[in-house]
Amino acid sequence: MTTSREKLLALMDAALKAADPGVQIPRNLPEPPKGKTIVIGAGKASANMARAFEKAWKGDVEGLVVTRYGHAVECDQIEIVEASHPVPDAAGEKAAKRILDIVSDAGPDDLVVCMISGGGSALLALPGPGLTLEDKQAISKALLRSGATISEMNCVRKHLSAIKGGRLAKASAPARMVTYLVSDVPGDDPAIIASGPTVSDPTTGQDALDIIRHYQIDIPQAAEDLLQSAEDETIKPDDPCFDGHETIMLARPQDSLEAAASVARDMGLNAVILGDAIEGEAREVAIVHAGIAHQVANHGQPATKPCVLLSGGETTVTVRGKGGRGGRNSEFLLSLLLQLRDQPGFTALAIDTDGIDGSEDNAGAIIDAKSWQTAQKAGIDLREYLANNDAYSAFAKIDDLLVTGPTLTNVNDFRAILIEN
Repeated sequence: MTTSREKLLALMDAALKAADPGVQIPRNLPEPPKGKTIVIGAGKASANMARAFEKAWKGDVEGLVVTRYGHAVECDQIEIVEASHPVPDAAGEKAAKRILDIVSDAGPDDLVVCMISGGGSALLALPGPGLTLEDKQAISKALLRSGATISEMNCVRKHLSAIKGGRLAKASAPARMVTYLVSDVPGDDPAIIASGPTVSDPTTGQDALDIIRHYQIDIPQAAEDLLQSAEDETIKPDDPCFDGHETIMLARPQDSLEAAASVARDMGLNAVILGDAIEGEAREVAIVHAGIAHQVANHGQPATKPCVLLSGGETTVTVRGKGGRGGRNSEFLLSLLLQLRDQPGFTALAIDTDGIDGSEDNAGAIIDAKSWQTAQKAGIDLREYLANNDAYSAFAKIDDLLVTGPTLTNVNDFRAILIEN
């Protein structure tokens, strides 16, 4: 008999399979060029994307792709390098410089194929004029702790960059460009995914400055000067460098949710997709999800039991505690467990689909009604762990961490709450 946890793990597997860019790339190959085919890219899924393209392409390719440490795969012709995420490092800066140099030599008969997925903002770490890598690192750390949304963070990042916000496309002209995308952002906006290095950007430096001021983030004077300058703006939609540029969306959060829902229905479960673009504080989003779970259990709405609630998007964590360990999905589940501790017959899973929740080694966690009982017997005060943003440690103590390793894709959070009794 399949256990409740095994059911949710099967849904997770279906979600990850639907997000595999290697399945879609062979179906979406561009017309071969007269000249060279150059493959570049950045993101947690970019190496996997590059390998899929290299295998499917009938002809020679060359180029360079940067991915997160531990997410590299072997390619025969495309160079794969690794760099730091979520805080950029010198390896990412070096890779970004090399990628700019590579595309700057491309001519009108060449094809530039760009592999972009979530994580590319940190991995393409090329500071704008007057800024240093240390400036970018400090601002990135502050943004990550602030509670800013991914769209807000990437607005700031692209305006402090020499390669994002369409600048990579500008450098590639007059070569023909095709960008493959794996979306990890609510709304699937190409301008937000990895801060849009190859697509136009409608935002301004003033927008980025407003975000900095809203979250009361201290930035160097050079960064403020850059944001206030109209001379180094991101590349706007009317720029001719985008003429003939093709963007292809390979995988979206909604695709994964629909795949999981289909498997759930095959199991005889009612599947309700709550949304693919849910944002907000992880602990507060959990409270809302718990309320819906209670409604299913007690009133059969919006669906009757057995039912699985599915959602995606990207929550945030505002660090208020004493520097605990844990990403947004672990924090979501810890808050959810506190809300559902007296609800029998529930099981819940939440992961970051890249396989790394925050900066730890787990994808997320998986819990059920027994998790609360285990913590109580062990004398673990889960409220204290939540107050300290220390969900990783809490779930490590009760053996509920979920470790998948790098998945080589990234369509953001995947959450599933099963209500059976």
